[in-house]
Amino acid sequence: MIDVGLPGGINGRQLADFGRTARPGRILFIIGYAESRAMKTDRLEEGMAILTKPFTIDSIVARIKELLFR
Repeated sequence: MIDVGLPGGINGRQLADFGRTARPGRILFIIGYAESRAMKTDRLEEGMAILTKPFTIDSIVARIKELLFR
């Protein structure tokens, strides 16, 4: 899981892209309502998903299962 809004001049998508070069895998972006328009699902690659804050335990469990088993 990665929060899209990060301090220090790098965003979550940049961190995910960098991390996937070293260790390919699935990415779950956690974003706030204000950021949801900046991170559209049509810009996501295979194995990436978004979950908007606030979320419930059930919704994060469901999203992780979706990522792992699709």
